[in-house]
Amino acid sequence: MMYWIGMFIAGLIIGVIAKLLMPGKDPGGFFVTGFIGIAGMFVGGFLSGMIFGTSPTAGFQPSGYIGGIIGAVILLFVYRLATKSRS
Repeated sequence: MMYWIGMFIAGLIIGVIAKLLMPGKDPGGFFVTGFIGIAGMFVGGFLSGMIFGTSPTAGFQPSGYIGGIIGAVILLFVYRLATKSRS
């Protein structure tokens, strides 16, 4: 249970970092960026764990956080493309 809460909080922070790395106008605002960070943390952390062979519940793993940031930046980019094409 604590693992999921930690991932949620880390995902919010990762979303803010992704927003700082990729400045610009987001149609969704802070909350959407936060949710993108959470999704990026889960996906990027999971994939980096598979690549580097670490357990997802092993605690702090720099590769998981780096993968989370990369995943959040990619998801933020895709989100911007999807919302840009609608308007």
